[in-house]
Amino acid sequence: MKLLQIPSVALEQRIKQEIEENPALELEEGAEVEDYDADEADYGDDDTYDDDDGDDYDSKDDEFTFDDYIADDDDIPDYRTSVNNYSPDDSKYEIPFASSDSFQELLLQQLGYRKLDERKSKIGTYIIGNLDDSGYLSRPLDAMADDLLFGMNIKTNKKELAEVLSVIQEFDPPGVGARNLQECLMLQLERLQDEQPDRDYSLAIMIIDRFFNEFTKKHYDKIIKRAEITEDELKDALNEILKLNPKPGNSIMESSKENHYIIPDFIIHINDGELELSLSSRNMPELRVSKTYGEMLEMFSENKKSKTDKEAVVFIRQKIDSAKWFIDAIRQRHNTLYNTMEAIMVYQREYFLTGDETSLRPMILKDIAEVVGLDISTISRVANSKYVQTPFGTYLLKSFFSESMQMDDGEEVSTREIKKILSDCIEAETKDKPLTDEQLTSILKDKGYNIARRTVAKYREQLNIPVARLRKEL
Repeated sequence: MKLLQIPSVALEQRIKQEIEENPALELEEGAEVEDYDADEADYGDDDTYDDDDGDDYDSKDDEFTFDDYIADDDDIPDYRTSVNNYSPDDSKYEIPFASSDSFQELLLQQLGYRKLDERKSKIGTYIIGNLDDSGYLSRPLDAMADDLLFGMNIKTNKKELAEVLSVIQEFDPPGVGARNLQECLMLQLERLQDEQPDRDYSLAIMIIDRFFNEFTKKHYDKIIKRAEITEDELKDALNEILKLNPKPGNSIMESSKENHYIIPDFIIHINDGELELSLSSRNMPELRVSKTYGEMLEMFSENKKSKTDKEAVVFIRQKIDSAKWFIDAIRQRHNTLYNTMEAIMVYQREYFLTGDETSLRPMILKDIAEVVGLDISTISRVANSKYVQTPFGTYLLKSFFSESMQMDDGEEVSTREIKKILSDCIEAETKDKPLTDEQLTSILKDKGYNIARRTVAKYREQLNIPVARLRKEL
């Protein structure tokens, strides 16, 4: 079950760990592979040894044959022959990873360029260390003054901290060191005005300085009236504000973070109108029981003259049985993953052929569990951590599971279908007059989806779509 739950990208590390812990398990690297007979493995009492019975040990009591432990070249299961089916001429592409300085390091470099005394340099270093990933200083200056006194024996005050902070706020990226969003946007606008004196940013600065609350709530009519400006002037100012970065630290943090790529566990292709399913080769590692351990077992079993030899036989058999169990568990994992994904592919056949989310059928874990004959918890383990690559994108498997809702004509549809229609309606709305939840409810009812307004609001929030007032644009 643990092997089933981990994604294929983590399976490699798990196999590496098992190989390090069990020398009887090997990773096949060559083209010629030797197999084992997992079906004949004995999982009985072979892993126990009683010192008191050592003198009565008899080879007739052995409940195994060497055929169980030595590889058989003629019996190669299907999953082993489908791993590296690539031509030597096939191109293999690797993604290069770039390394760069961290966000904090870049700011410290800029601090070093300033001619500050040792005291202010230490204060600046401490302030930079307290910036969050977005580049904001969320800690109050009074609290930082106390920390500097008790932690670094530097007696300072709010005024001196503000002076050093103003130096940091001149660093790149613009807006760094701000204590809130309003200050962040003001710092960027003032920087733009200094760097581009031929352009007038005064209206944008006034909006952020005097009408920030109305700006965040998109009360544009109030801004026009109180600032005594035209709608076109407001629109131009808003366009300048919307170009600013509300999280200046992220621009550096994202570039310095390690790149993470989704590696799909399943791949679905469309071939002549039919769906074809394959598993990532990471799910099918080439493992075998060590031939060396098989030879050692045979050698010690033939001698069995001393108690040490008998203990060696028991130890080797434990390791070989453990290796066989692990290989068999990997095979079971492969079969379970394939059968589960195949059932989902068949169940959602129309979607995987067209990519149309409105064609998704309502599907819960129980539906697939009944098809493949497995427990619901097993299906949940597969769905929660696996990705499938389709002709229309790569998705987390659990995203295809959804509850059902009954339409006016009695037909059951997926809640994901309703969310898709809701998203399409909002995308097509007039931006200066966005649709309210009541209007969206009415549109869905006209389409036959009889749902309440509070349900529409819930689905909208799940789609991370704000209310109509916050979607308004000039």
